[in-house]
Amino acid sequence: MSKRDFYEVLGVSQDAGEDEIKRAYRKLAFENHPDRNPDDPDAEARFKEAAEAYDVLRDPEKRRRYDQFGHSGMGDNGFSGFSSTEDIFGAFSDIFGEFFGFSGAAGRQGRNRPQAGADLRYAMTISFRDAARGTEVDLKLPKDVPCSDCDGSGAKPGSKPETCPQCGGRGSVQQAQGFFRISVPCPVCHGHGQLISDPCETCGGRGVQRVTKDLKVRIPAGVDDGSRLRLRGEGEPGVNGGPPGDLFVDIRVEPDKLFRRQGRDLVVTQDIGFVQAALGDKIEVPTLDDPVTVDVPRGTQNGEVFRIKGLGFPHLGSSHKGDLLVEVRVLTPVKLSKRQEELLQEFQSLEEQKFGTKARNFFKKAKDKVMGD
Repeated sequence: MSKRDFYEVLGVSQDAGEDEIKRAYRKLAFENHPDRNPDDPDAEARFKEAAEAYDVLRDPEKRRRYDQFGHSGMGDNGFSGFSSTEDIFGAFSDIFGEFFGFSGAAGRQGRNRPQAGADLRYAMTISFRDAARGTEVDLKLPKDVPCSDCDGSGAKPGSKPETCPQCGGRGSVQQAQGFFRISVPCPVCHGHGQLISDPCETCGGRGVQRVTKDLKVRIPAGVDDGSRLRLRGEGEPGVNGGPPGDLFVDIRVEPDKLFRRQGRDLVVTQDIGFVQAALGDKIEVPTLDDPVTVDVPRGTQNGEVFRIKGLGFPHLGSSHKGDLLVEVRVLTPVKLSKRQEELLQEFQSLEEQKFGTKARNFFKKAKDKVMGD
């Protein structure tokens, strides 16, 4: 059976904010909680369905991908749903903690289960030219890594953590809240399931140490301002054997002095004289690499655009490029010598003979503009 739309599941619109989505999920989770609906498979199914919807819509990256590709796009985004209600309790301990007046895990097998490490985010600014050509950037990233002395156990070398006698290593103990049976973090081991009597001196029992890691980040040609790169496994280390998180690199592209971007096309403004525009000429135009020569035909008007194929921005992940758009700006001379004025007046006279009053009015307006400047 096909899955329902996640917005429909939670009963919210596609432009719903974070708080509205959270409130909608809390209501559904409470109504369909397994302890409130014993032996009701339909309620359990609704409970899992609401959790899947909330897990996607609360996360900006998952939500963006879902809005773009629907359910088919979630498999590539690390989303595979929940295998059990215990997984749901563990994932949304903050939500269920609000029901029962405590903070921490509810209904999960404690913190001693494998947990993925936290994702990291890094903001980077690159030049317009580097965005066009692609580049490699060296990063110095402060992050936690498993302690080199205790191999991440937190215990002093030669010793090892002990199983918590209170919870038997589960990390949680059972409590009753009305008709609900809930699991709360063990008060002795604080949900870890283990106790460290002799902590590692290097990491102080944390199991991790802070280092500065050198990373080389390859920026592909064609990235746009606001692009985000994902480096899998370069986030914080996992807990209890869990996988590390990912590193997300947010890219800002600086504006260029000559070029501006229009999709995959580049736009450059080129100044020419009015004589060049009238008689035509060959002009040199800058590109992202070497300059090229462009033919300006006779009678070119101010604002005309000439397209040069294949000299624009590259398509991300492809060898194809957009085009270079050369926008011509015809400059009117401001200061004229006496001889230049005589020649222009002679030209005006010839134009008036050819076109009559229409040309006279045109030259009068042009002259007034020059004199006004």
